[in-house]
Amino acid sequence: MNKLKIGMPVIVEGKYDRLRVLSVADATVIATDGFGIFKKSETKTLIKKLSEQCGIIVLTDSDSAGNMIRAYVKNIAAGAEIYNVYVPQIKGKERRKRTPSKEGYLGVEGMDGETIISALKPFSNGGAAPKMTLKKADFYALGLSGKDDSSKKRDDLASLLGLPRGLSASALIEAINLTVSKEEFDAAIKEIEG
Repeated sequence: MNKLKIGMPVIVEGKYDRLRVLSVADATVIATDGFGIFKKSETKTLIKKLSEQCGIIVLTDSDSAGNMIRAYVKNIAAGAEIYNVYVPQIKGKERRKRTPSKEGYLGVEGMDGETIISALKPFSNGGAAPKMTLKKADFYALGLSGKDDSSKKRDDLASLLGLPRGLSASALIEAINLTVSKEEFDAAIKEIEG
C-alpha cells in the first residue's frame, strides 16, 4: 500500500493514534499524550513552533475529550493555519482496551486505514485546498443555523457525511469544506430535506 505523503504535521491524542496514522501516512505525527498536553511545556512549544512554520492538522477522537484537546491545541497555535480533521463517531471499543471509552466511540486508533486515509487525503502531496467554500450565510439559508431545529439538522447532515455529530456550525462548515465534494453535500442536503 502506498502511504499518503502529508507535508504538515498531524497532531493526535495518544501514541496508538500516532501509530495508526503512521500506518497509512508518511507524516510528522505529534501525540499530545491526551490531557498531558496541559502540563507539558515542551509539547506546547513544539506544536506552536510547527504551526507557525507550516500549519498543522489536528486529528483527535470525536468525543468530548478530543474536542477539549482540539480547542487547547487551537489556543496554543492561535494565529496559525490549523486544519481540523474528524473521524466519524462509531460505537465500539479498541481491541487493546477492556472497556469502551467513556462515550462509547472508537478513537482514531480504532478506525480502519481507509477512514484515516479519507480524512487526510485532502492534505496529501502538499494539498490543503478546500473542496467547497461554504460560509455561515449558506448554512443559515439552508436552515442549518439560526433555527429551532438547526442543531438536529446539522447532526443529521454530519451523520450522512461521516462526520461526528455535535459539531458547532463553524466546525461543521470547516470539516465539510475540507472533506466533502459539492455532489456529496448536495445529495446529503436533499436527503435531509426529504
